[in-house]
Amino acid sequence: MLLNRKISIWYFVNEIKAQIILICVFAISIGLLDMLPTFKKVSLPLSIPALVGTAVSVLLAFRTAQSYERWWEARTVWGGIVNDSRSLLRQFIQFAPENPKYEIREFADRQIVWTYALGESLRNQQFSPNVQAYLNIHQIKALNIPNAILDKHSETIKQLATTGAISDIQQVQLNETIARLCDSMGKCERIKNTVFPRSYSLLVHTLIYVFAAILPFGLEDSQLTVEIVMTILIPTLFIAIEKTAIIMQDPFEDTPVDIPMTSLAQTIEINLLEMIGEKDIPAKPKSDSYYAM
Repeated sequence: MLLNRKISIWYFVNEIKAQIILICVFAISIGLLDMLPTFKKVSLPLSIPALVGTAVSVLLAFRTAQSYERWWEARTVWGGIVNDSRSLLRQFIQFAPENPKYEIREFADRQIVWTYALGESLRNQQFSPNVQAYLNIHQIKALNIPNAILDKHSETIKQLATTGAISDIQQVQLNETIARLCDSMGKCERIKNTVFPRSYSLLVHTLIYVFAAILPFGLEDSQLTVEIVMTILIPTLFIAIEKTAIIMQDPFEDTPVDIPMTSLAQTIEINLLEMIGEKDIPAKPKSDSYYAM
């Protein structure tokens, strides 16, 4: 996630450098051809590029709004995961005060591992050493590891209910919190696996290049430098906006505009360890970059 710091412009330039080079070559070529008497006769009314530019602006506005909506939904879901993780451990401690401290620590550790495992699986990353060590020790093997970890939560709660350590009502409350965590996991998976319509992306992309192609023919030929600069600048702005929307629409792809799942998992880890009275709590690393992961 981008932080409130000076953002690296080179990150965005890197994302669209191929398109910028293409537009620059095209603009300079058209400018040189404009020096030929026969080519100067080719012109279009300014209203035509203006009409196409308006259509591109409307489509880009919709695309950007939809991309931000997906990103914000993902961020809201992870905000719920933070809250439900705290609530789950608080309920577990309050409902079963007779539980040994090691069982409470085991439950807290499992929830911490779940948050890291969920973020890493959404990014299609290999599990971090701590997560992998936990899975090996507890012999957890499944296609959906985060879901399998939640199953372990449910088993623990079922055992407490069976032995009478918690009441039926308390069991229901704990299961409701786990159900909310499962619901949040499902929402993340839906966002991850739902592809933005390719036809819409292709339409916007094509219209931007059509606009870039006809723009120089609607500008005055008397000022060649201004014509070349405008032919480069305006389409580049459109492409930058489109690329920003493309990056934002996938909030689990391990990019600077990603949801800061690792940072949120670290926050959950610190909070849960504090709740169980641990003294050796790891400090949250501070990001030296313009984004947090």
